[in-house]
Amino acid sequence: MDSQRVFDVAIIGSGIAGAALGAILARQGMKVVIFEAKSHPRFSIGESLILETSETMRALAELYDVPELAYFSSENFAPFYGTTHGVKRHFGFLQHTAGQPHDKQRTLQAIIPKEPHGHELHLYRQDADYFMMTTAVSYHATVLQNTPVQEIVLHPDRVEIITGKGVAYTAVYIVDAGGYKSLLADKFGLRDHNLQTHSRAIFTHMVNVPCYHQVGGSQEAYGLPFRMSEGTLHHVFDGGWLWVIPFDNHPASTNPLCSVGLLLDPRQHPPRNDLSPEAEFFEFIERFPSVAAQFKGAQAARDWVRAGRIQYSSTQVVGDRWALLGHAAGFIDPLYSKGLYGSFTAVSLLAHLLLQARQSGDYSAAAFAPLERVTHAFIRSADRLVANSFKAFGHDKLWQVYAVQWLLGAYTEYLRLNMIRAQAGNDREAYYRRLVELKLVGGGFAEFDAIAQQVDALVEGVDVGDETAVDQTVAAIHAIYAKVAWMPEPFRALLRGKTHLPKNKIRLSLLKPETGFMGGGAYRAHFFEQMTLLDLARFGLQEKIRYAAPLLARRQRRQYRRRVTVVGNR
Repeated sequence: MDSQRVFDVAIIGSGIAGAALGAILARQGMKVVIFEAKSHPRFSIGESLILETSETMRALAELYDVPELAYFSSENFAPFYGTTHGVKRHFGFLQHTAGQPHDKQRTLQAIIPKEPHGHELHLYRQDADYFMMTTAVSYHATVLQNTPVQEIVLHPDRVEIITGKGVAYTAVYIVDAGGYKSLLADKFGLRDHNLQTHSRAIFTHMVNVPCYHQVGGSQEAYGLPFRMSEGTLHHVFDGGWLWVIPFDNHPASTNPLCSVGLLLDPRQHPPRNDLSPEAEFFEFIERFPSVAAQFKGAQAARDWVRAGRIQYSSTQVVGDRWALLGHAAGFIDPLYSKGLYGSFTAVSLLAHLLLQARQSGDYSAAAFAPLERVTHAFIRSADRLVANSFKAFGHDKLWQVYAVQWLLGAYTEYLRLNMIRAQAGNDREAYYRRLVELKLVGGGFAEFDAIAQQVDALVEGVDVGDETAVDQTVAAIHAIYAKVAWMPEPFRALLRGKTHLPKNKIRLSLLKPETGFMGGGAYRAHFFEQMTLLDLARFGLQEKIRYAAPLLARRQRRQYRRRVTVVGNR
C-alpha cells in the first residue's frame, strides 16, 4: 500500500474531541489521519463549559505540550480564541410552575469562581471545532474533509479503513469519534438504551433573545450577583427544562446568536408531530408566562432540529485495535453541560493509553480497559443525576435539596481534578493513576459516593405528587447533609433558602485547621494527600500567575512574532 495512506492512528470524526486527540497524538510524534464526512465550519451544540471541562483542558495542554487545548478554558484567553464566544459567570436556574409568573425565591445562581483562572466560556462550537481541527493540522495530522468512511475491517495486526470513494487506508489503531452514528457501534451492535433518563430535544440558534431581567424581574429585585444573561440560564419545570446560552453577553462579542434548546420527558410531554418544531416550541413555552416573555420577539437564525429520545450508551467501548470516543460511546442529556467533560476525559485517557501502546505494542481490548471503565462510570453517573433532577424539577422543595447534591458532586470532582494536577505535576503516570478513579461526580471520594447513593435512592422512591411524602424525603435528605462535615458553608446557605452562591469565595475561615478549606480526616487524605496549606497556597498563586490575562496576551504576541519570523525565513 502507498505509504501516504499508512498511519499509526485513524480517527473518524473531526469534532472537538476527535480533533483534540489528533492534535495530541500528532504533537507526540504519531502519524495521524482524521476522516470527516462533512466539512468545517459546521453547526454543533454543546456550548456551555463547566469547571471540570476547563480544568481537563488545562491538564491536557500541560501534559502533552499542546497549549491550544487550553485556549477555551478561560475568558483570560480572549486574545487567542476570538470574539464569537460568550462568557459564563454562573449556572442559573429558574424553576417555573405552569400558568404562573416566576417566583423569585425559586432561583439558583451557582457562581463560577473567577480565581485563579478567570470565568468560563460559552463556546460557539462551529468556530471552536474548526479551530481544534486546524490545530491538529498544524501539528501535522492529516485531515480529510468531505471523506466519509464506508467500511472498517479489523485485522490481527492492523485496521483497514475504506472511504466512500473506495480508497483504502491502513492504521495500527482506530478511534471512532463519529457520534451516535458510530460505524463501530453499528458494526458490533453495541447500542444500549436501557437508561433512567428520558428526554427529547428541540433546539436552534436564535437572535433577539433579551436578557431575562429585561422581561422578568430586574437583577436587583432578584438579588443576584450577575445578570442571568452572563451565564447559562436553565428554565426548569415539571418534566423538562430549557437552555438559554448567549454568545453576545459581553462588550467584545461580535456574535448576535443565542443557543436555545428545549428538553422534555416524552412520557410526560409526548411529541407534537402535528406541529413544526418551531410551533411546538412556542406552543409549549406559552404555559410559562415568564419564559414566553423572554422569547416574544426572538427569531430562529437556522433551521429548528427536533430529536426523539436522545439517551444511549454502548455495551462495549474498546476492542482489539479500536475504541469509541465521546458521543460515539454514549450521551445522556446536556442538563449540567457534562458532555464535553466526559469527552475530554476520554481524550486524555485514550491519548495516554495509545502512547503506552506505541511502546508496548499491545493494542488489545485489555490494554485499553481503563477507558471503558471510566466511560461507563461517567455515563452511569450522568444518567442517574439527570433522571433524578428531572424528577426533582416537579417540586420546589425537592429541587432545592437535590440541587445541592449536584453542586456537591461537581465541587468535589473539580477539586480532585485540580489536586491531581497539582500533585502529579508533569508525571503522566501519576496523573492517570489518580484519574481512573473518577466517576464524573464526587472526585472518586467514597464518602461522597455513599451520600449520593442515599440521596438518589430517596429521590427515586418518593411520589412527587404526595406532599407529605415529599416533606419526609426532604427532611431525610437534610439529615444526611447535616452529617457531612466537609460540605462548604455556601451550600448549607442554599439549603436554608439563599438563592445564589457567593461572588467572592475567599474567606479567612477557609484557613482554619480541620474546618477550613482542606478539612480533615478521610476528606483531607483523599483530596489533598500529603499537601500542606502552604503547598496549596503556592499552587494557587502559580495558577493565578500562569493564567493571568496580561501574561497570556504577552505569550500570544511572542508566538505571533515567532511564526512571522519562521514564515519570513522560508
